Amino acid sequence: MDNTKRGGVYLCCPRKYCHLGVSQIGVRELTSRGVKAVLLDLDNTLVPWQRHEVSDAVRDWLSELKENGIKLCLISNTRFGKRLKKLSEELDIPYIRHAWKPGKRGFVSALKELDVSPTDTVMVGDQMFTDVLGGNRLGIYTVMVKPIARKEFVGTKVSRVAEWALLSWFRRCGVLQEDDAPSS
Repeated sequence: MDNTKRGGVYLCCPRKYCHLGVSQIGVRELTSRGVKAVLLDLDNTLVPWQRHEVSDAVRDWLSELKENGIKLCLISNTRFGKRLKKLSEELDIPYIRHAWKPGKRGFVSALKELDVSPTDTVMVGDQMFTDVLGGNRLGIYTVMVKPIARKEFVGTKVSRVAEWALLSWFRRCGVLQEDDAPSS
């Protein structure tokens, strides 16, 4: 897996884009590439923004990751610590609160929590300027997923315009790998 650090505008380019969400990310592909850990954004990646409901497909995917020995950690900028803690306990996944993505501190804390290196790790999230940028800054392989729901923080809605433009540009440049169909 190519985890080399990216520079310039390419710091915002995910290594892979999944149109159908996290359950589209193939567990066999991750294990065959030697992935030891997956860092997971919460809102609009695993659950709709500010919600508690985890779909069966997401639960099954998380279980399959665990069954294959992949360590997991929630890494979130959420202000709602009780909800994050409850979901962490429910899913049996440790968490980093106030990660301040795209800053490095939350990512480094998660790597230490799981005792893994950036080259053994994948970051999965729905936002280019937090999840992808932060992961790429540390040389973590980044996977961007389509947001689960349209409802989100107003600031995120504004950044989606720039995300769309950059994703389009990355596609035209041929640097964005995309999955359109589910895989396992």
